Amino acid sequence: MNEQANPPDQNIPASAPQKAAIQPPAGPGLLHTLQRPLPAAVAILALLLAVQAWSSHSRINTLRRDMAQSLQKGNAVNAETAALAREVSDTAKELQIKVGVLESRQSEAQTQQLALEQLYQDLSKNRDEWALSEVEQVLNTASQQLQLAGNVQGALIALQNADRSLGRSDKPQFLNIRRAIGADIERLKAMPAVDLAGVALRLDNVIAQVDTLPMLSDEKPLLPAAPVRSTRQGASATPAAPENLGLGQRMLQTWRNWSQEMWDDVRQLVRVRSVDTPEALMLSPTESFFVRENLKLRLLNARLALLSRNEAAFRDDLGSAQAILLKYFDTRARATQSAQNALRQVQANNLTIEMPTLSESLNAVRNYKAKQ
Repeated sequence: MNEQANPPDQNIPASAPQKAAIQPPAGPGLLHTLQRPLPAAVAILALLLAVQAWSSHSRINTLRRDMAQSLQKGNAVNAETAALAREVSDTAKELQIKVGVLESRQSEAQTQQLALEQLYQDLSKNRDEWALSEVEQVLNTASQQLQLAGNVQGALIALQNADRSLGRSDKPQFLNIRRAIGADIERLKAMPAVDLAGVALRLDNVIAQVDTLPMLSDEKPLLPAAPVRSTRQGASATPAAPENLGLGQRMLQTWRNWSQEMWDDVRQLVRVRSVDTPEALMLSPTESFFVRENLKLRLLNARLALLSRNEAAFRDDLGSAQAILLKYFDTRARATQSAQNALRQVQANNLTIEMPTLSESLNAVRNYKAKQ
């Protein structure tokens, strides 16, 4: 390196005093020698420093880019985190609201459950009292129906329902009440049965026939049957054939037949009837209508008295209806006779049956309730 920097002078002869050049003075030559490689070292150092500076600058730029990218990623992550945090916050608020609603509903459910438990306890406590009250009400209704309308079947059904209701509770305390109800049931079953429905239907049939019954004042009364003609020889004799009779006998037979037919026609023109009440023949159509309506009213009153078991009113109305039939209607007609027979059958029924009371069952229920 020193040789390239300071090449030897080729024009200097070999014989020239080289020793002086080769061997400079000790003091200045050493310093010069020491100072000559310094620029190269400085250059190398500068180059190294430049390389180091460039490398540092590159690294710094790389770090800046990395830092910028990291900051960008961090900002993006922070934004996403903030968005997630907002979503989580909103979700948490919604959950808090839902939790509050659920808590309120749970408290309401608990309140309702407590109320239901209290109600169930009240029901379990008062079940016996309610069952007895229901049985007492049923027995009162059955007793009223039995005394007012004589409804034996209805009373039996009511007693059986009351016994079944007490049997479902399966309480030994109700044995006395059930025993009394059973006694009343047997007493009702032993009573004689009266077919009130059948008697009422017969009265309804008679009421429906009133408008068709013939009256004494009708313009077209029923005609009597034509008389049966008999011959002189008797009912067993057979008439002779017309070919075997003579002219006189045939003329006599013809005259006899003609005279009998004329007499029958004359008999049909005039009728003689014996009527106990002549005023029945003088009724006008309007009065006939009111007579029929009066008969219907009597029969309807008898039907109501039958259903209410009013023996006196029932007998009185039926007697009045029979009297109207005898006075104003044609008793020879089959329809009138059928109506009279139906009324006689209805009148033959006995309604004076003493209905038992349900006092034994009612007293058993009331005594049990009084002891509670």
